[in-house]
Amino acid sequence: MKPDLIPLTDELGISVELLAERGLRKFAETADPQLAEYASDGRPHLLCPPAAKAWRSLRLAASRDGIRLFIVSAFRSIERQNEIFRSKLAAGLSLDEILAVSAPPGYSEHHTGRAIDLSTPGCPSLTADFEQTPAFAWLQLRAGEFGFYLSFPRENACSYIYEPWHWCFADTTGPTTE
Repeated sequence: MKPDLIPLTDELGISVELLAERGLRKFAETADPQLAEYASDGRPHLLCPPAAKAWRSLRLAASRDGIRLFIVSAFRSIERQNEIFRSKLAAGLSLDEILAVSAPPGYSEHHTGRAIDLSTPGCPSLTADFEQTPAFAWLQLRAGEFGFYLSFPRENACSYIYEPWHWCFADTTGPTTE
């Protein structure tokens, strides 16, 4: 059962006003995540079926062009996002510090099964260094052909840090919000 988001955000100290101020919107959790790929440690990365199919096509095209890409993070449940958020609060990070890098539970594109955090060999994961790689240049040129777009460019509307590694599949088959 999915948690009710209002008490959850209240519990975390996130007001409705803050959510609105940052332009954050709720994202429904995908009901049917499927395997997109396995991480090198054997952990499965899941996506909704259309995004998984598009990811495999994108990865194959990149490989044919000499670019190696792999998923660092994909589908994440609302419960998992809650755990991540709470651990950052417990570590003493302020709400503003957390909201610069993490969506509150219920407000992450990862819930949809359409978002992927990517990297390439030789690049530290989840860093702006990814922007300097041939993989990022390739994604800028070709990701749109497969339905993917960069979610959080510099100075994005949600005030997240610049995330050159975070790409989302534009699923046009239905609504993404609750």
